[in-house]
Amino acid sequence: MPLAFVLIDAEAGKVQEIINSLKKIQGVTEAYGVTGPHDIVVKIQLQRFEEVAATVSQKIHKLGGVKNTLTMFTFERIP
Repeated sequence: MPLAFVLIDAEAGKVQEIINSLKKIQGVTEAYGVTGPHDIVVKIQLQRFEEVAATVSQKIHKLGGVKNTLTMFTFERIP
């Protein structure tokens, strides 16, 4: 099952609002406000890579306050 982490750049003051909206999106399993060059880290897991890509481009990008995203698909998990 494809797993991806998405880094989100948010407009000032919109982080909590975006996180609240992310909780309602199918496949989003975790979301955190973070420090550093990006504002939010999101964990997404769905059945197919195409579903993850569609979630980012068709749902996350359309949330108010989202300026930019960077999606990183995982390939291997080290226990």
